[in-house]
Amino acid sequence: MSTPRFLTLPPGVSSEQIETPLGSFAALEALPVSGIPERWPALLVPGFTGSKEDFISVLQTLAQAGRRVIAVDMRGQYETPGPDDPAAYTCGALGADVDAIAAAVGQGEPVHLMGHSFGGLVAREAALNGAARFASLTLMSSGPAGIIGPREKMGRVMLAELPEYGLDYLWSNRLEPEALKAGVPDDIVAFLRKRLLSNHPTGLMAMAHEVLGATDRCDELALCDLDLLVLYGEHDDGWPPPLQAEMARRLDAECVVVPGALHSPAVEAPETTAAALTRFWNAAESRLLQHG
Repeated sequence: MSTPRFLTLPPGVSSEQIETPLGSFAALEALPVSGIPERWPALLVPGFTGSKEDFISVLQTLAQAGRRVIAVDMRGQYETPGPDDPAAYTCGALGADVDAIAAAVGQGEPVHLMGHSFGGLVAREAALNGAARFASLTLMSSGPAGIIGPREKMGRVMLAELPEYGLDYLWSNRLEPEALKAGVPDDIVAFLRKRLLSNHPTGLMAMAHEVLGATDRCDELALCDLDLLVLYGEHDDGWPPPLQAEMARRLDAECVVVPGALHSPAVEAPETTAAALTRFWNAAESRLLQHG
């Protein structure tokens, strides 16, 4: 569970709704505090049990490089409602949502797409289906297929316990004790509780199935004519760092390892992460503009 360090929106960041033909999506929008956005926009997609707030620490810095940056709640997450149909929460369906959001955000311009963890699997689907114009794709703390390791165990616990006991039980018996043990401040604990209980239970179940059972599509993604970045924490406890490094090699992607970070580099090392993203995005833009 990605845990923001603070919730106060920095200067230039505001809560918005992104309207698309597939529905309305809750978002945080970051704009440069001074000047206007001169570069192509960026779209940030959170992970399983996450939300747009997972990116609060990097939004202002990313926007100050001269671009509009949008972080969203996916369908069924936190402040974006979702239906009771499990089919709405497959990687493919969520990827179609991301395409629609990207079209609304880009308004004809290419969009830099970044997906964190499960959001990386969703972003990959969005890039592969070719419905939107992307300037680049960043897979942050994500992997080639279903998640393994400690976070796999939590996903399987959720699949076993959520249908029988509900979200309140999961919070009180699993996630709250972990947050308190980690010394998370009271206001952040309250936010984490509100966020979890606001998720659509069907969506959580379906997303858990997806993050555990995702198939490897790296060979297809490697054939896309798209600048790719694989970025992860040095001590990631999601997909193992060597597996992510191997994925980067298979994709012929740039690979950035964030020193000292775990599974949420945007939270744990925001300045390093924002600098890596900005540098990669600027380089991708330059290449695309040079080649028409």
